[in-house]
Amino acid sequence: MRRYRPLPAVVFAVVLSALVGGFFGKSALATDDRVPAHYKTFTAALSAIESSYVEEVKSDSLIYGAVRGMLATLDPHSSFFTPKEYAQMRERQEGHYYGIGITIVTIDGDITALSVFEGSPAYKVGLRRGDIIAEIFGESAKGWTTEQAMLKLRGPRGTPVRIGIRRRGYQAVIPIELTRDQVTIPTVPAYFMIDATTGYVRMQDFGENTDRDVNRALHDLAGQGMTRLLFDLRGNPGGPLDQAIKVANEFLPKGAAIVETKGRISNSDAKYVAEEDGEFLDIPMVLLANRDSASASEIVTGALQDHDRAYVVGETTFGKALVQSVYRIANQAGLALTTAHYYTPSGRLIQRPWDETFDEYLSYRLKDQDQDPVHQPQDLKHTDAGRPVYGGGGIEPDRRVAGPLEGFKPSRFGRLLASRQAFESFAQNYSAVGDNRIAGASVGRKRVAENFVVDDAMVADFRAQLAADKIAVDDAAFQADLPFIKAMIRFRIDEAVFGMADARRHLIAVDPQTQVALTTFGQARALLDMKRDAVARRAAN
Repeated sequence: MRRYRPLPAVVFAVVLSALVGGFFGKSALATDDRVPAHYKTFTAALSAIESSYVEEVKSDSLIYGAVRGMLATLDPHSSFFTPKEYAQMRERQEGHYYGIGITIVTIDGDITALSVFEGSPAYKVGLRRGDIIAEIFGESAKGWTTEQAMLKLRGPRGTPVRIGIRRRGYQAVIPIELTRDQVTIPTVPAYFMIDATTGYVRMQDFGENTDRDVNRALHDLAGQGMTRLLFDLRGNPGGPLDQAIKVANEFLPKGAAIVETKGRISNSDAKYVAEEDGEFLDIPMVLLANRDSASASEIVTGALQDHDRAYVVGETTFGKALVQSVYRIANQAGLALTTAHYYTPSGRLIQRPWDETFDEYLSYRLKDQDQDPVHQPQDLKHTDAGRPVYGGGGIEPDRRVAGPLEGFKPSRFGRLLASRQAFESFAQNYSAVGDNRIAGASVGRKRVAENFVVDDAMVADFRAQLAADKIAVDDAAFQADLPFIKAMIRFRIDEAVFGMADARRHLIAVDPQTQVALTTFGQARALLDMKRDAVARRAAN
């Protein structure tokens, strides 16, 4: 078991969304002599609103809005959490809870399953993405909030839950009984051998046990004959800093720099290094990253690239490298405040600059990337072997291959289909051959076997559903995007009925980014040779 030196009192979170990872810092922020006067101004405004506004307003809503307004003047990522949001953030960090294993949203007043975690009680009884939770303990859930439903669905381990679901193709509500259990939120949802020697690991998130999940996957693959690795960090939004350090350490020798933080508060300046030799130092490695890879995933990518340990294929990463200290403040609310920046081992600043309104910054992922970006001289750094790399705007790949949607670059029409969740909706029409977990007669549902093929008939059915959902079809664009469309139909059906490992296995067999990545292991092996030569030269001098 690796041991890492204690992190500073304020440990850093690295997630794009409101669910910021990290641990707890100080419980209160420092003040100065100006705060009392400002506080009087604020409380006077609050009092006037509470007493005189035309309608009654809740004080907590005013306070929360005011705090969010303050943070919005700082940067795109400093954020405030209500007590509910703060609890959800901690749950995500811990990576487990007790319940049935689904995430839910409210759509048109219906509690709808957004995702079902593999291995959870819900998964075992056959719940699917898109199922409507119509009843909970015999009571209609129509019009409930997600919080109301969560309070009913979660509870002590081993206790029963009775629900009724509505599913496309079934006329009546389907009764289901489950037993609550610990639900683990997967951060490594898929790993497998692509061929006799090539292992694949998909790390889609960071949680408190990601290093163990990655280590387990690597050992399993090594036992199956892996001699080279494709490490997929596309779309990974980040998570706790200590997990980024531990994952990078799997591939780096003792003492290798992993990341440095610089800020203006005490304990914000720190250097983090590999605490012991990683177990996978000599395996050729290709790393896949894209514009949605951010924060902790950029730390891992930058460290492995700077040390010539991985050949990076894909797109320039998001460029989110703001160190965020997570504070628990009054009434169980929380605050994620930017306190420093991340730098790679070569000294590259990962953070991308932003405009005053953050518009350019936040819309970055929607735009095509410059294939030949212009760099500032001060941004030039070098890897251990002397290769040029640049900072100031994410981690640039060694081999650039556009592929913002699951490795593809579809047209505007294809992106529309993805944004409208047309593929997920279509997958609801299918079940696996032999899967009888959900009983009862259905109308219009179809059965597929593993390794099914998306044939012309299935494509025609998909077009018919688009028409039924009133999505206009551009014939020329449909044909141009057909490889993407067929890949996504299969991916979403596989994901729903056979699991993420099968879904990823079939998808990477056709996605353009992966296909290019698989041709670059020669470059990955050359990096290992370059690194050894550079080490030998330094030792000789």
